[in-house]
Amino acid sequence: MSSNPVAETVASLMPRARQELTELVAFKSVADFAQFPKSESEGAATWVADALRTEGFQDVSLLDTPDGTQSVYGYLPGPEGAKTVLLYAHYDVQPPLDEAAWVSPPFELTERDGRWYGRGAADCKGGVIMHLLALRALKANGGVPVHVKVIAEGSEEQGTGGLERYAEQHPELLAADTIVIGDAGNFRVGLPTVTSTLRGMTMMRVRIDTLEGNLHSGQFGGAAPDALAALIRVLDSLRAEDGSTTVDGLTADAQWDGLRYEDEQFRKDAKVLDGVELIGSGTVADRIWARPAVTVLGIDCPPVVGATPSVQASARALISLRVPPGVDAAGATKLLQVHLEAHTPWGARVDCEQIGQGQAFRADTSSPGYEAMAAAMAVAYPGQEMSYAGQGGSIPLCNTLAALYPDAEILLIGLSEPEAQIHAVNESVSPEELERLSVAEALFLRNYAAHQAR
Repeated sequence: MSSNPVAETVASLMPRARQELTELVAFKSVADFAQFPKSESEGAATWVADALRTEGFQDVSLLDTPDGTQSVYGYLPGPEGAKTVLLYAHYDVQPPLDEAAWVSPPFELTERDGRWYGRGAADCKGGVIMHLLALRALKANGGVPVHVKVIAEGSEEQGTGGLERYAEQHPELLAADTIVIGDAGNFRVGLPTVTSTLRGMTMMRVRIDTLEGNLHSGQFGGAAPDALAALIRVLDSLRAEDGSTTVDGLTADAQWDGLRYEDEQFRKDAKVLDGVELIGSGTVADRIWARPAVTVLGIDCPPVVGATPSVQASARALISLRVPPGVDAAGATKLLQVHLEAHTPWGARVDCEQIGQGQAFRADTSSPGYEAMAAAMAVAYPGQEMSYAGQGGSIPLCNTLAALYPDAEILLIGLSEPEAQIHAVNESVSPEELERLSVAEALFLRNYAAHQAR
């Protein structure tokens, strides 16, 4: 990185950043209180609030959102007449999944092979630290030239919409001229990237019932309708032979016009086993950024260990459906439910329950904020031009903010590049990416203020 005071300051702050990320990762802040204590999430929220107060933020508050979680808000005033920038991250994390598969404990930040490992290190506790680093660097080099609002969400990973509903009820709170969502990531390490689209999502539980109770498979098997077999048939109906998503009535042939994602690079990023084919048709970018994708997240049925020779009376699954920009998530939810009901065999009883939903997002990349970010990225990543990519994941808050503040620019950056393996075991963050993106965010705020002053 070329020498400049902001970059030098961020570099000097990296040991502190590592210690702070260690403290924040230690909170088991999974916003599923049936699995993890609510006190862990509350502890993480308090940590973020204390960090904002230390940096001079005013009106620091723990917002009790309608889904029973807390989001953290703070306001840092800038010069009179300056623009307002909202910085977003979330402190809640995904469950660690199979803790035995982690090389190091998931809630202990551990350095290995030049990366920092721990649940939330990249997604998105690292984003909280990125915002703090950027602001500290500016304070040490002439001051923060804009008004800054920070919002750290407490339930983004659950898709329960608490912060979206709170923002709709208090529309003045998060109002800003520009919004930086720190929950995306570079296309690959070292390639500065702004995410220009996000897929929306819906999650649905489906339950199938066929019998009043389980039956002996020897006595009744062959005629008694098996609920688990019916569920398998239903789930299989959601994919074509090549693995493409097939929800009746849902368009699945859009094409991505932008950064290419080569098959071999994707296989490497996704750690696809040798000999196993990729699924779907079209380019990889088409499949993960421009088309719907269904995933079976879990199935309730007897485990293999301890299973008895029984015909199952009931079975249940949790299904995720990602939808691209231009597809209404509510409409897709209805199509998914109708599809599941229509493809349930043997007259079995089927019950569908929607448990989460968020709209897709498309940014306006022609706005002045993108010009300011491109110039900042060019300094933070010498010799690299900022790229635009899609992201298959969902950040439902983006659409809520776009609807509440239609004149605001929204930019998505962050630490979740492919090597980070977010949502999987052994999630990690690149400290070099944390450093460079913190520099880029600081310079963006400075560039944006200078542009508005012209």
